[in-house]
Amino acid sequence: MKIRRLLATAVAAAVTTPVVLLSAGPAFAETPKPAASKGATARDAGQEDPDGLDPDGLDLAELERLEAAYAAAEQKVEDLKAELKQRLKDVDANAVDPALKTELDAASEAAEAAVTAKETAAAELTAAKDALTAVEADPEATPEEVEAATAAVTAAETKLTEATGAAAAADLRHKAADKAYEEAVLELTKAYHRTEEKLRAAERELADAEAALDAFWDDQGGFEECVVDRSLVSRLTGPKKVAAGSSADFSLTVRNASGEDLDAVSAVVSAIQLPESWDDVDEEHPNLDKYFTLEWQTASDGEWNDLTSQFDPIELGPIAEGGKADVTLRLTVDAAAPAGEGVVSASGEYGNEDGSCGISEQYARFDFDVVEPVEATPTPAPTATPSPSASSAAPAPVRTSTASNAPVQQGGTRGQLAATGAGDRLPELGAAAGAAVVLGAGAVFVARRRKADA
Repeated sequence: MKIRRLLATAVAAAVTTPVVLLSAGPAFAETPKPAASKGATARDAGQEDPDGLDPDGLDLAELERLEAAYAAAEQKVEDLKAELKQRLKDVDANAVDPALKTELDAASEAAEAAVTAKETAAAELTAAKDALTAVEADPEATPEEVEAATAAVTAAETKLTEATGAAAAADLRHKAADKAYEEAVLELTKAYHRTEEKLRAAERELADAEAALDAFWDDQGGFEECVVDRSLVSRLTGPKKVAAGSSADFSLTVRNASGEDLDAVSAVVSAIQLPESWDDVDEEHPNLDKYFTLEWQTASDGEWNDLTSQFDPIELGPIAEGGKADVTLRLTVDAAAPAGEGVVSASGEYGNEDGSCGISEQYARFDFDVVEPVEATPTPAPTATPSPSASSAAPAPVRTSTASNAPVQQGGTRGQLAATGAGDRLPELGAAAGAAVVLGAGAVFVARRRKADA
């Protein structure tokens, strides 16, 4: 599957179906975050025209339809794989209706007992006939003895007849039970092969859906694919506890590990609080960051900037090979926030003047606890100190030598790199990376204690 298509899916899911945050599994945290498409960015910004096209002419309605078809086909394949695995277990275990096995065992026991009874009756008849013969050959036998011996033979014959009929009936019962059981076992094998055929058909459907998506993107033109790699490595540090109604600073470092200079780098940050119970979360609008406000600043400007959206990138400008950019994040927790667990996560992305671009497959994560507000305690009044003279004024903030010399700006403001073309790729990457961070973070949040890749 093409990276750009994966990205469009991530953005669409983040924008239209926030429940993905609740259903993501731990494995998602290890899924490479895909690169962006112009259509995805326009969709995130809500810039669709009445015909369902974004400003670049991307047919979003058709894209959503194709993405939905692919997702449905993919899910169908996964479901059938699970079903086929279970079918195989059923075959190996002869997992038929227990009642059939119970009846087969009972019929088998009844047939054996009937055969034994028939053999006993036959032996009794033979003995009765031998006794009658002996009585008839005895000249001293009385008529009464002959009559009794004759009656014994008759009784034995009757008993044998009844035993023979019972044995025949028991044999028919056993054959019927055995046939039903064998047919049930055979049906398990047939069901396995039917599921196998369904899986092959579903895999063909998935291949067709993927081909249709690839054809859609091939028809667009101008949509370059971005790589997913570890060119950028992010790291977060901060306090382990933040009181409701207060603010706390977190440090984000984005390092260039690509082995070459990167022309335009940005970071995407997300912060949310875990609910006490996922059952209480609105699947359509989780609003997990409703109690959090994020601001950011760098040493170069010394001003706090609002992070208005989790999809807005913080543009860091160029970072030289082996260099880094440092950002201070200020998290403000609303006084109404309940105590609980919170997570801050961040990821990096880059674009170069030669048109190459990428999103980091690694993201940083920092866990903290939201605690009850701390009651203020009286503090002694500060002693008067001489006001600083003009010659002792605080020095202007200086950018770290490993960071970019370009202004660090947010969102659609691209700074000095806009003229080169490299910065122009970051806004379209931004929404995608934002979605990827949120989705990746969602997987971590659900995993609760899974460690992010440092």
